Amino acid sequence: MAGLRDIRRRIAAIRSTAKITQAMKLVAAAKLRRAQEAVIAARPYAVNLKTLMAHLLERVEEDRLPIWLRQDTGNGVLVVVVSADRGLCGAFNTNVIREAERLITDKFSEWHEAGKVRVMTIGKRAYMYFVKRDYELYGKHIGIVNNPNPAVARDIVEEIVSGYRAGTFDRVEIVYNEFKSVIQQNLKVDTLLPIPTDVDPVIEILKRKRKTAVNYIYEPSEQGVLDVLIPKHLRFRMYHVLLESNAAEQGARMTAMDAATENAHELIETLQLEYNSARQASITKELLEIVSGAEALKEGAGA
Repeated sequence: MAGLRDIRRRIAAIRSTAKITQAMKLVAAAKLRRAQEAVIAARPYAVNLKTLMAHLLERVEEDRLPIWLRQDTGNGVLVVVVSADRGLCGAFNTNVIREAERLITDKFSEWHEAGKVRVMTIGKRAYMYFVKRDYELYGKHIGIVNNPNPAVARDIVEEIVSGYRAGTFDRVEIVYNEFKSVIQQNLKVDTLLPIPTDVDPVIEILKRKRKTAVNYIYEPSEQGVLDVLIPKHLRFRMYHVLLESNAAEQGARMTAMDAATENAHELIETLQLEYNSARQASITKELLEIVSGAEALKEGAGA
């Protein structure tokens, strides 16, 4: 009977786990709806902001471009890694950390060997990983990824811009998960600084349409508007990254908890069959013992 008790205990424990994973799935689903709405609402503004910047860049002479658009000079790179604060979201954290390491060891291997690669972590999981390894941490931000807001994004950008202006690094790359659907996230590596002027699809489209584009008049000047617009673009870009990562995290957690709940139910069914078989064998054994005892009593009475 000890074996039956062990199976019953395992079934009870797995049922409790299934209730927890099911509850976490429902919580992630509720958070995902809000996060998805925020991402979708932010995308049109991001596109229009890029469009306006592209139009301005077309009209500003190259030698007058601000520091934000100048190419790197070898001072090093800052890699911003956006992860989650918690686990239980499948390969969400592992993928973004692995991609950040690949970026450092492959694309920036020379700078890494020269000690010119710095890492900023957003999310506890990325911080726990990189702080234990041979990486120079430029900054960390924990407890903000599940509640992204413009003020937090502004603080992060100010910290990055401070190092960029001081020449601590002259290139900033962001590694994060972009939300695509509930069951799929896109691993993204974007250049934050210097602001790309030749690889963005929106800018390329506008360049091809340059002859037919509307010739706007900017006051006080294109340069003056660009100087104000670029910091806004950087802050909103970071805010949008946080929104995308949060939505992707909730989608990954919802999928992972759904799979865990299904696996728990399948395991319960397997254990229930095992329990029924063991119980049937135990009952059969007891019946055989009773029958054997009764036969022995009959033989003793006949003797």
